[in-house]
Amino acid sequence: MIVNEYINKAIDYILANIGGDLSVDAIAAHCNFSKYYFSRLFRIETGESIGEFTRRVKMEQSAFRLKVERGRSITDIGSDYGYSASNYSSAFKLHHEQSPIEFRRGIVHKSLTNPVFGDAFVELLPYEVCSGRIAIEILPDFFTVYHRHIGSYGNLSEHWGEFQEKYGAYITEDTLFLERTYDDPSITDTDECLYDLYMTVPENCGLPNTTFIKGGKYAVYHFKGPVKQIYTAYQNIFNVWLPESGHQIDERYGFDIYRAIDCDAMNMEIEICIPVK
Repeated sequence: MIVNEYINKAIDYILANIGGDLSVDAIAAHCNFSKYYFSRLFRIETGESIGEFTRRVKMEQSAFRLKVERGRSITDIGSDYGYSASNYSSAFKLHHEQSPIEFRRGIVHKSLTNPVFGDAFVELLPYEVCSGRIAIEILPDFFTVYHRHIGSYGNLSEHWGEFQEKYGAYITEDTLFLERTYDDPSITDTDECLYDLYMTVPENCGLPNTTFIKGGKYAVYHFKGPVKQIYTAYQNIFNVWLPESGHQIDERYGFDIYRAIDCDAMNMEIEICIPVK
């Protein structure tokens, strides 16, 4: 778990400005530290240098855009992340070991293997079926306490147990549990995925590590089934619904709202909320 509030502040800054020129000096200054001290602190907390983390996020988020924005040119997507056409292709190939064109050609097939639960069957459904499970909704803001992790989504249940034990005194019948996964594990190494666990709390709770999850317009996929099939639901959104629906993801990050959990049967009811323009 990343517990240092300044490291979380830096990660938030990087994610919010991922298309810009994110220098170590600018990130350290944003957190009011010298770049030398903050660079050491960042590596201790995350296992990566600021530069390594920033470059990786740029490469993996731009790859995700190549996956879901099939109508956009590779040059335009690379430009969104601060690269010229030639620099983007070189940086992409260095990170992903294939060119952007090769990645785009093969990503749907790669998505058919669940990297978290290797024994789970992945099936892409017809667009009409996916669309029938999705509603465009306007969601409110949520004020939350949160924990941030870098690692495998396979550890979520363990981390949720620790999270609820820590904040059990704040849980009421109106409490909502939410989860934000920043990475698509068909692209990002499963041990390097960034994710946040959230719980709604009163704004006057006085707890550290609180934040707003911004509401607005979202495509909400209503999922009910085994935990191992949540990856499949996401892949249907990314590979089927988004490319064919005409909707575009905006600069916000999506999240899940937990509605019901059957721990014995490992079944869940969740709402997968994808921000759209």
